[in-house]
Amino acid sequence: MNQFLSKTDPEIYDLIEAETKRRREGLEMIPSENHTSRAVLEALGSILSDKYAEGYPNKRYYGGNQVIDRVENLVIERAKRAFGTPHANVQPYSGSPANFAVYLAACENGDKVMGQNLTDGGHLTHGAKVNASARFFQSIPYHLKEDGYLDMEEVRKLALEHKPKLIWCGATAYPREIPFEEFGKIADEVGAYLAADVAHIAGLIIAGSHKSPAPFVHIITTTTHKTLRGPRGGMIMVTEKGLQKDPELGQKIDRAVFPAGVQGGPHEHQIAAIGVALKEAMTPEFKEYGHQIVKNAKALASELLAQGLKLTSGGTENHLMVIDLTPFGKGMGVFMEEALDEAGITVNKNTIPQEPSSPFYPSGVRLGTPAITTRGMKEGEMKRIGGFIARIAQEIKTLHLPEDKEQRILYLKEFRANLASNVNVKEVRKEVQELCSSFPIP
Repeated sequence: MNQFLSKTDPEIYDLIEAETKRRREGLEMIPSENHTSRAVLEALGSILSDKYAEGYPNKRYYGGNQVIDRVENLVIERAKRAFGTPHANVQPYSGSPANFAVYLAACENGDKVMGQNLTDGGHLTHGAKVNASARFFQSIPYHLKEDGYLDMEEVRKLALEHKPKLIWCGATAYPREIPFEEFGKIADEVGAYLAADVAHIAGLIIAGSHKSPAPFVHIITTTTHKTLRGPRGGMIMVTEKGLQKDPELGQKIDRAVFPAGVQGGPHEHQIAAIGVALKEAMTPEFKEYGHQIVKNAKALASELLAQGLKLTSGGTENHLMVIDLTPFGKGMGVFMEEALDEAGITVNKNTIPQEPSSPFYPSGVRLGTPAITTRGMKEGEMKRIGGFIARIAQEIKTLHLPEDKEQRILYLKEFRANLASNVNVKEVRKEVQELCSSFPIP
């Protein structure tokens, strides 16, 4: 593998080999990451990368797209079948442009939109202040309750008060099932479009381990590289309910992606790889995989709680969980992320509901089970991993995040220097490597 690359560019080859070694010897537990199959990677690295195909099947701006049209049509049909929708667009380069296309199709500049608050586990493109979605549209965020669950009473109250044109549901760090039906009733009550961003749970939906939004929403967007286990990319589906609300909604979505949106020629090698992932996702083996992701997440959450760690909402119903580190102090996420990284466990620092610190120095870490489930790990391994994480937590519990910025820089520098020689962290890393040796990546 990579025989030509090793000769043409040994520097890049060596870096790819180093990354492969890192993944092979460690636990990838960022819930938005996974390990793709070799078949997906082969499609992604195919000759389809060379072809320009602006436009849509049978309506291209370039010649020579006879085969490309067949590829894209096949993937469209697989997307429609996988999600149970009458319309699909598989051209978005990633999730963010997919979501921006929804704004262009459903809204006018300045319209009111609603989405889950960013620090409550929401998504940047659902109206976060730092994102273009809040620059061009009036953003009204909704929040979680103190128990870590969505505040659906607030959602309805805000919707009735502001009458938004578009409501988003779906999140990046919410460990509970999304109540699509309840969102649908609220959207119908105020006449809003309802878009479900299922980027994190797309694979769970196809596997049947999370409820489908298709009967309750007008539009579904998703990335393709998380629980779906495909290449990095995006898709937009229009549901039957969406076409009933606006029979031209599918056409509007397509025009918003190209040519009216932020994209040019589609990445047909990426689209083909998405098609491979969709085919894999509609197999009995993938259904079993999707259910095992959730079983593993629940087992891991139970072990973390048993070890005395605190989780937002007290557990999980999907593929992820967020450890609330406020019992150790505020802003402790950076310490936990880096200590775990040194131990060979990859997670990401993350805000918690009612975050007492900031997104740059948040008070939690987010972790999940999609990638380690791909490697074949099950509940027994989750118990071991929970123990690893709890042991690392003990190494940071006496630390604190200085308020002064200059002191903070020096404190973090010293912390990182000490990590490299921490005996307990080294011991956990050795045990992680031993565990990983029994579960190869694809």
